[in-house]
Amino acid sequence: MEFHLTNELIFFSIFLVFIFAVLLLDLGVFSKNNHRVGFVEASVWSVVWVTISLLFYFFLIHFGYLVHGLESLEEIQQSIAVYKHPINIAGLSFEEAILVYEKNLALEYLTGYVIEKSLSVDNIFVIILIFYAFGVKEIYYKRVLMWGIIGAVIMRFVFIFAGAALVRRFDWVLIIFGIFLVITAIKLFIDRNKKDKIEPEKHPIVKLTGKYFRVHKQFEGHRFFIKKQGKWFITPLFIVLLVIEFSDVIFAVDSIPAIFAISKDPFIIFFSNIFAILGLRALFFLLANVLNKFHYLKVGLAVLLGFIGIKMLVHKYLEAIGFETVHSLYIILAILVVSILASILFPPSKVHTEN
Repeated sequence: MEFHLTNELIFFSIFLVFIFAVLLLDLGVFSKNNHRVGFVEASVWSVVWVTISLLFYFFLIHFGYLVHGLESLEEIQQSIAVYKHPINIAGLSFEEAILVYEKNLALEYLTGYVIEKSLSVDNIFVIILIFYAFGVKEIYYKRVLMWGIIGAVIMRFVFIFAGAALVRRFDWVLIIFGIFLVITAIKLFIDRNKKDKIEPEKHPIVKLTGKYFRVHKQFEGHRFFIKKQGKWFITPLFIVLLVIEFSDVIFAVDSIPAIFAISKDPFIIFFSNIFAILGLRALFFLLANVLNKFHYLKVGLAVLLGFIGIKMLVHKYLEAIGFETVHSLYIILAILVVSILASILFPPSKVHTEN
């Protein structure tokens, strides 16, 4: 099956140009100087990214056909067959079918966005630990996160489109994804109260860079590289960036398979991933000091991953009983709301906190 490749490339190019324009506005115009990001700045940019993400949801509802350049009923049917959208347009006119198709496309995007946004909270825990472990000053957080996000966008593009190609070619890949997510959920639940710790000198990235590159012994402001006596050295800040990128690769191994339970369309998966990632920097500064108060959140994330993994394993049975994308969205939102409310209503005891 072939859609209008030119239309897809045009739409995707416009999307990337728009995203990088907003990203440069966030990271460039307002980030000329190194500074500690305050609550107000983080709140404003969090609202901006969430608003843009939701506006894209409404865009897909009305103009979702532009993603693949669909122009006929046959092309809609082909798209449903290839990407396994859980909708039926039999007996509908083109106008009716495109409305059903776009509504489902938008729901797949929104559900994927919520999943990625939720799981990214766990990634924030890791980033905080990395900054603390390496002794990075707060004024340099923003610069490191900026380059970390750019690297994450590139890696997600590769992972998502390669994964989509595998899923389309081998259906059994979804079973592997499902089993992996269930195992990950069980491990996350078991380790929910475990105190995470990062020892810089023992980290594989630190060992690898120290073995093959010249590493400067101390931080040199916001610089990633420094030239001494005619030789270039990697600074500890660049190693911190590499460690964060490495952690994002590990994080992507969990999050990307999870979204394949919602959509098989690589464009929709990429859109939901990118919007969630681009808001991660602002979310980091917004939640860095309050994450520990939501002590049931890891339990909620474990349940969420478990649900998605099981859904992957029994998706054919669910489709047979009329389980749709919107049902997944409701369940995922319910899991997150319950875990957050439980954290607020049942705070940890002082004895447990001290231990």
